[in-house]
Amino acid sequence: MEGLQGTKRVVIENVKPQINCGKYPAKRVVGESLTVTADVFADGHDEVKAQFIYRHTRRKKWEEVPMTFLGNDRWQATFTPDAMGRYEYSVQGWIDHFYTWQKGLKKKFEANQDISVELLIGAQHLENAAATAKPGQQKRLYKWAEQLKNVTSVADAVALATGTDVSELMHACCERQNISTYDKLLQLDVERQKALFSTWYEFFPRSAAQEGGRHGTFKDCERLLPRIAEMGFDTIYLPPIHPIGRAFRKGKNNAVTSEPGEPGSPWAIGAEEGGHDAILSELGTLEDFREFVHQAREHGIEVALDFAIQCSPDHPYVKEHPQWFKWRPDGTVQYAENPPKKYQDVLPVNFETEDWQNLWKELRRVLQHWIDQGVFIFRVDNPHTKAFAFWEWVIADIHRNHPQVIFLSEAFTRPRVMERLAKIGFTQTYTYYTWRNSAEELRQYMTELTQTDLREYYRPNFWPNTPDINPVALQEGGEAAHITRVVMAATMSSNYGLYGPVYEFGIATPVPGKEEYLDSEKYEIKHWDWGKLTKIREVITLINKIRKVNPALQTTWNIAFGETDNPSILCYAKWSDDFKNKLLMVVNLDPHNTQAGWVKVPLWQLKMTEGQQYMVHDLLTERKYTWHDEWNFVELRPHEMPVHVFRIEVAPSGMGHDNLDDNWLPSDHHTNE
Repeated sequence: MEGLQGTKRVVIENVKPQINCGKYPAKRVVGESLTVTADVFADGHDEVKAQFIYRHTRRKKWEEVPMTFLGNDRWQATFTPDAMGRYEYSVQGWIDHFYTWQKGLKKKFEANQDISVELLIGAQHLENAAATAKPGQQKRLYKWAEQLKNVTSVADAVALATGTDVSELMHACCERQNISTYDKLLQLDVERQKALFSTWYEFFPRSAAQEGGRHGTFKDCERLLPRIAEMGFDTIYLPPIHPIGRAFRKGKNNAVTSEPGEPGSPWAIGAEEGGHDAILSELGTLEDFREFVHQAREHGIEVALDFAIQCSPDHPYVKEHPQWFKWRPDGTVQYAENPPKKYQDVLPVNFETEDWQNLWKELRRVLQHWIDQGVFIFRVDNPHTKAFAFWEWVIADIHRNHPQVIFLSEAFTRPRVMERLAKIGFTQTYTYYTWRNSAEELRQYMTELTQTDLREYYRPNFWPNTPDINPVALQEGGEAAHITRVVMAATMSSNYGLYGPVYEFGIATPVPGKEEYLDSEKYEIKHWDWGKLTKIREVITLINKIRKVNPALQTTWNIAFGETDNPSILCYAKWSDDFKNKLLMVVNLDPHNTQAGWVKVPLWQLKMTEGQQYMVHDLLTERKYTWHDEWNFVELRPHEMPVHVFRIEVAPSGMGHDNLDDNWLPSDHHTNE
């Protein structure tokens, strides 16, 4: 019987959230609540109580939150973290003998049984609690005990013993004996709010020049800041800004050989001038970069850098640390491959090197170097091709002193691998959204992201395109597809981004038969008309403004889909945690044809009642319509506006069809004209 605790009768099971049996932390941001549930029960019929306990790892004191009984031995509690960093939490349960006595007393009294002895037992409970209570509490407890021992009215004694005053004071004073604590100490990582809500814009700084025929600089990038801020982006992501290798440099359209003067791919990192901690001289100096970061912050924008662990054959690491690479029998280094793709200009780092500790320390030094320059966001290139153990170590090590740093995982790979990267520390993750096109695919994917355990640790970041990915939907759908894909990304996920100029201008000409851009900016310097206005740009600007003023779009998790009678129409609702802000999106997924049909508003999830009249205010077009009940009619013309972003508002009291003003239209006249 050694090690057994026979007096502890409460069992605690099925505690959630719990990632990999408690091995990895759940995730929240400051101000985002965590709801914990658990099965807490005991033998017999005694009453059980449960509480949730938590503390920040930098604090000694444990906080206690009473858990609410949900039924069928299930309990729940919620708390809201107020600081970044690591929290610990668990669940405790115990037998509440006083509450057990109260319930028994009431039942026996209502059955007209003799309860004189029961009242004496209650007096003992009060006296035992008084023995360890504070002086002011002791006086009240002893007084009540005497009243139960010297009863003049049985009914009054029962009312006293089961009343609110006695119950609350006994809950506060009773010593909890034989407390059972869940056998795992679970963890929660809390990050800054930008981890949950961010809007990314990617562009190549070398293409930032105002005039053609010139290499862009960080000074040119500064001149773009007002434009990008006006469009509503809070994060600028730059592809690698380091020296580019000359050996095996790629030419236009990924040609194996380059012509004189071609700039090569920024992801072929490293040359004689330096490696991952150096800056391509054509872009400017380190001081120029620091000034760009400062000016971006003045515009409410953070700069995110690409952290790509790969090297050109010219990278200093190749000569200084040859042990960090795989050498082939012919004396060459194995370049990167993803058959049939070949990256002759890029050498992968060998994470199985026996010198792995020095490799890890050097990569961590690179991250710290850019943090010292004011960069606190990193988009990590292909993290799934590097060791999981490295990421788990380096992210934790960085967060120890810089908890504000955000890591975005660019891992378009197998689900389990993407999930693992999120578990071991990545703040946000690219997703399969880029290839989810039909209404059913989108419903299933969003349900998976928000209604399974993924919700606890996997923060999606939706990108409709990247420099590497020109999806078929954009290739074939033109302007309408660009509008629907960006609006869906911005309204389904609270984190979203896009690869900028080509998206704004609707450029989607592919390499024949591939999901790649023809004449890709990856391999050449472009000259963009940065002042050009397009409908796509206008919609991007508007949807970003809508996101900033509607809390419903600042979280990914609150989403419900509505039924439709047309498979080309997608309907979904979002709401704020307090339900004061409710939005309904209706999307025509057919970029070529007008689609019409009936949509069912998910009133129950929105905490609305059937039979009520309400207004839907389209925030993209400023049109307003009166709707009734669940089912309402829509018609969406892709050449005009292929999507509605409705804010649901309560209709003015007493309004009917006879006295609608010009901004209100009955649902049977509802079009997007």
